[in-house]
Amino acid sequence: MADQNEETSEIGESPESVVLADTSAEKATQGSDTDLEVEDPEKAFAGITGAELYLEACRLMGVVPVSHFIQNLAKPYINLNHHGLGPKGAKAIATALVSNATVTHLELEDNCILAEGAICIAEMLRENSSLQELNISNNHLDTAGAEAIASLLLDNLSYLHALQLSGNSFGEETAPYFAEALMGNYQVKELDLSHNEFSEKGGQLLGQMLASNTTLQILDLSWNHLRRKGTVALGTGLRGNGALKVLNLSWNGIGNEGALTLGEALKVNNVLVHLDISNNQINNEGAKKLCRGLEVNGKLKILKMASNPLTMEGATALVTSVRKNPKSMMEEINISNVLVNETFIKLLDLVCRMRPELDVIYGEVEGCIAKIPKQHPNPMKVIQNYLKEHNLRLWDFFRNIDKDGNMKIPVAAFRRAMMQQSSIPLDRVQIGELVRKLDRNQTGVVDYSHLKEQKLAQNPVEGEIEEEEKEEP
Repeated sequence: MADQNEETSEIGESPESVVLADTSAEKATQGSDTDLEVEDPEKAFAGITGAELYLEACRLMGVVPVSHFIQNLAKPYINLNHHGLGPKGAKAIATALVSNATVTHLELEDNCILAEGAICIAEMLRENSSLQELNISNNHLDTAGAEAIASLLLDNLSYLHALQLSGNSFGEETAPYFAEALMGNYQVKELDLSHNEFSEKGGQLLGQMLASNTTLQILDLSWNHLRRKGTVALGTGLRGNGALKVLNLSWNGIGNEGALTLGEALKVNNVLVHLDISNNQINNEGAKKLCRGLEVNGKLKILKMASNPLTMEGATALVTSVRKNPKSMMEEINISNVLVNETFIKLLDLVCRMRPELDVIYGEVEGCIAKIPKQHPNPMKVIQNYLKEHNLRLWDFFRNIDKDGNMKIPVAAFRRAMMQQSSIPLDRVQIGELVRKLDRNQTGVVDYSHLKEQKLAQNPVEGEIEEEEKEEP
């Protein structure tokens, strides 16, 4: 224990001001992706205070320096995930970053840094004034590590605004630390506490936190054990929260009562835009209770409910809630496991004519397996034919839809524009296929900036269509 305290105090002391890696140092390390194995590393990085500090810390800790860390000390982003650093390696890195003014995003996932390493990182963050995003997920931080990180947040001494703490074995005993810290923290906007062991009591404490926190915008609590009581408390906290935009509660066994509480919260919450309650044992009854909130909510855009035991009844209730709500901003409902029928498809087509930006992701259509599936022409080829007939380029097509002119169209706006136009004969299914092609990585944006260079080409449309066809599996 004395050794641990000694190590922690060493980290807390600010070293001499760091002189960051210059061009000559970058050349010295260029091409080396493996750990340093040089006879005289200090000489190789002469004149670089930050690197020298790290190398000296490694020597004292008895660990092998990581060349990738040294090479990137003068850059804003360093990724050291899965490097096997251990607590001593983490301490060496913390030592080098105390006075660093360049690194803003540090990835340290899956390095087994343990509570000892977390304590060193927390001490470093009390002094560091540049680090804004930190990932220390899957590091077995346990209770002592949670306490160190929470204490840092409570004191508001770091500049962190995004913190990932997934998979660190945080149990019920750590919930009070985080709840208290986040009640008073005004820096952190994104927090990932997924894949931990918070249960109903933890949910209750975090729910109280939500009622008073005014900064947190993204909270991931998926893959915990919040269940009914924990979710009821979170729903209660959500009612009065004015900051949270994204909440992930998937895989928590919240059940129908949890859905009811969230529905009640959605009646009054006017900030939340993304709610994930996938795989939560919510059946048709629970979906209907949630719909009470969806029928009046004017802010929620994305609702993920896949892998719940819903049937056509629940699916119909969800779509009908959007239809009933003139204020609804819904853009996506994911019920991808639900088997629907032609009656549902007709309802969805009707609702999508009223709400062209809406995308409902459902499972198979009942009876379609036995029938010959309806053939839809390739939407890109339909667009190509239209552009050829009207002597237009693909650039012109996108530019006409892009109201802001920044070459990035939100998917909902693109879907709405395609549904509302009458020149190109595309139905809802074809437009959905088109969106999936144009936004393959599901960023929520159709980015056509790559066409800028092609707009003066003789046949840009054909070239683009060919590229699309090549990428199809």
